[in-house]
Amino acid sequence: MKLNAHTLDDFIEDVEVPTYDRSDVTVGIVHFGVGGFHRAHQAMYVDRLLQQGEVSDWGICGVGVLEHDRRMKDVMEAQNCLYTLALKHSDGTWDTRVIGSIVEYLFAPDNAEAVIEKMAAETTRIVSLTITEGGYNFSATTGEFDAENPAIVADLVDGATPATTFGLVTEALARRKDRGLKPFTIMSCDNIEGNGHMAQSTFTTFARLKDPSLADWLTAEGAFPNSMVDRITPVTTPEVVQGLSERYAIDDQWPVAAEPFTQWVLEDNFTLGRPPFEDVGVQVVDDVTPYELMKLRLLNASHQALCYFGYLSGYRLVHEVAQDPLFATFLLAYMDNEATPTLQPVPGIDLGDYKKTLIERFSNPEIRDTVARLCAESSDRIPKWLLPVIRMNLDSGGEIVLSTAVVASWARYAEGIDEQGEPIEIVDQLKDTLVPIAQKQKDDPTAFIANRSVFGDLIDNERFVAEYTKQLASLHENGARGTLRAL
Repeated sequence: MKLNAHTLDDFIEDVEVPTYDRSDVTVGIVHFGVGGFHRAHQAMYVDRLLQQGEVSDWGICGVGVLEHDRRMKDVMEAQNCLYTLALKHSDGTWDTRVIGSIVEYLFAPDNAEAVIEKMAAETTRIVSLTITEGGYNFSATTGEFDAENPAIVADLVDGATPATTFGLVTEALARRKDRGLKPFTIMSCDNIEGNGHMAQSTFTTFARLKDPSLADWLTAEGAFPNSMVDRITPVTTPEVVQGLSERYAIDDQWPVAAEPFTQWVLEDNFTLGRPPFEDVGVQVVDDVTPYELMKLRLLNASHQALCYFGYLSGYRLVHEVAQDPLFATFLLAYMDNEATPTLQPVPGIDLGDYKKTLIERFSNPEIRDTVARLCAESSDRIPKWLLPVIRMNLDSGGEIVLSTAVVASWARYAEGIDEQGEPIEIVDQLKDTLVPIAQKQKDDPTAFIANRSVFGDLIDNERFVAEYTKQLASLHENGARGTLRAL
């Protein structure tokens, strides 16, 4: 049976469905980037609040900006913005619910004016974002807003119809300013360190290019809360669609499958109020930084710790690596001995439980996350997630053996040939630079880490270089598993 508002009650015996009256829900949040993660995370939390019957003025209007968002528009229209969220447990069971918190969807290429006026409306108090790191339009080299981007240049032309997220949001802010309304909160939910700071920098820069007085107003009156978001949400596959049909007889054109675990830590910094997110498990805090460091150095860095060693050992799925006792022991040792000493106190979190839960999450066979995905774009990930751990421990005299071995495993992986002599497809923006360097390292063991644009001055640290060359030699002589056993 097709999923839509008319068939919703027919599913109630098999799955959870909204019991609130969606016709009474009004839009308080406009969201850019309605993909899998938003629908498994923020929209799920708002649905929980609506189910409690206390926030009918905080419904979500989704917005699509890119041409490939047209399919989401079509699905949302066909299903009255309803979709199914299936949480896949490691034992094969699913917790399944139809989510109803998105009550409207607008497609900017077809009607930019409707999107702008929706944000300019007094009832809209939050504009939220999951537009990915690339959506913030900053240069990977300088870290500055890329004002030369042709799409940005086009949106800055006087009288142009906005086509980018920046153009649409800024025009809505300008109208609010002219109408004597306060700016809405711009709430990034992207998996970026300091995502609120990133949003503030990029949107304020665009506004200043458009109208300096608007930028001054936004700086004085606006709010850009930081947040830490976490839920593994793979791309929806045909198997998920088929699984819903077989288990529940639901015909959902674009469901979402995710792991059961979810976390959202949100800075309490809003211009016009917010939903009572704390009532549904969100940690609303004054400072997100300790939680962000915890995730980056325990979860994200552990993904890097398992992926290169795992791939070289012949594994292709993440759960297969994490279920291997050799790898689980290695990951926990890294987290306990090297990452944890670099963290700030994390209020309300039992780090021991958190680390144990990470291994359980990585081990979930139902998620089927790929090792290759974790190996991609390493030159962006390693400097942000792992090198700070090494630097802090070098400064404090702490342990660096395991984290340095992870760097060596990346260098070995970057050679582009696995231990069976088969080619590895390297996916990295610096591939053309790093692969040739890595392929020289049997003769020049420090060639890879001599790249200062990635590693900075670590090449000058004798302790790091000695440990790195030792582990790289072991990888070449003993292989990945042999190196892990020795560690």
